[in-house]
Amino acid sequence: MSTLPVIAAVDGSDDSLRALDWALAEAHLREAPLRVVHVRQYAPWMQPDVLAAGPPHGADDPVLDRARAHLDTAPDRPATEYVPLDGSPTVVLPELASAAQLLVLGSRGRGGFASLLLGSTSLAAARDAECPVVVVPRPGREIPDAPPAEPGPRVVVGLQVDSPDDATLEFAFTEAARRKARLQVIAAYPWPLQVWTAAPVPVFPPAIEQEPIENETRALAEGFLAPHRTRHPDVETDPQILPGDAAGHLVAVSANADLLVVGRYRRRLLAPTRMLGSVSHAVLLHAACPIAVVPPTATDE
Repeated sequence: MSTLPVIAAVDGSDDSLRALDWALAEAHLREAPLRVVHVRQYAPWMQPDVLAAGPPHGADDPVLDRARAHLDTAPDRPATEYVPLDGSPTVVLPELASAAQLLVLGSRGRGGFASLLLGSTSLAAARDAECPVVVVPRPGREIPDAPPAEPGPRVVVGLQVDSPDDATLEFAFTEAARRKARLQVIAAYPWPLQVWTAAPVPVFPPAIEQEPIENETRALAEGFLAPHRTRHPDVETDPQILPGDAAGHLVAVSANADLLVVGRYRRRLLAPTRMLGSVSHAVLLHAACPIAVVPPTATDE
């Protein structure tokens, strides 16, 4: 049976070459082939009444030539193919993900505004792809409130105890096992509790203690982690139950991590379109390490 490839999307930018290096290392870990894809976007795919900026079916592709030269010195390179495609990257790349183990992109490409932290192609792929998507950020993102971390490889995963996602946890455990890394699990609970009211008179919130909420969150987290620990007994897990903003905690611990794993927002009856969710979006914008966005299983969607 053939092994699905790891796909690296390149566009000639330095960001995409960093993503290509990450995809190469991941293909080694997975013992999978590497597919390097350049989606050539010409005017007809954007505005039918505008003349093409270049030939849509040219044989030469300088972007893939640069990617090939970039990988030529890589030792023990896995089976690698270079694929030029034509169309809109925001459409073509998510479609390719149905036949891939992983889709890897840089956080920014050549187009758009240089000051943007996240490009539209990376955002669309993380939102729409059927396989996990890894976005590799630019180096130098500062995390001012980063807590001290133990030395050694580390994978971080966000766990939402009121809506757990087995696909996200299984991906995180598997990646930690591949890297022989410690798995840091962040489960946040809302604190202090917010009480909203439209009453014209003052309303005093009920007296609620923090410790029982923390204990309940911990018990739920341990229950969701238990079957994954059984399947991956060699993965050391470090559950951390923290009050407040989940996105802020995940960004803080992303400093010096090997990978940060979050789930994609699951479609609901009243929200049937695919969405990233505020935590995943914030992490993509601000985390310092590569971020994997894992789609929910088909039954969950």
